[in-house]
Amino acid sequence: MTNVKFFKNNGGFYRIVCDGHTDFGVAGEDIICAALSSIVQTAALGILQVAGVNAVLKKDDGAGYFEMTLPDNITERVKHDADVILNTLYLGVADLHSGYSDFIELEVI
Repeated sequence: MTNVKFFKNNGGFYRIVCDGHTDFGVAGEDIICAALSSIVQTAALGILQVAGVNAVLKKDDGAGYFEMTLPDNITERVKHDADVILNTLYLGVADLHSGYSDFIELEVI
């Protein structure tokens, strides 16, 4: 199971942690893992390259670990852009979770 945690502060998400493998299918053919990984990686690209946030990333593909943390010192405009991306990511993960809750655990902290 993949545990996905979204961390909130001051009304917005500032950190996401994904840990573990979904185990929906065999490695390399797990469509739930692929879907989750795809939306998380796309959101990370949006944060880094579109919003221009110097987020801290920690990844271990073998362990199925991904962590992204936004810095505290971003402007209101950049924070808004990051909020849009992270809220969209949350909606995507929540949608996957609603159909595959045996394989994805979702928590907002």
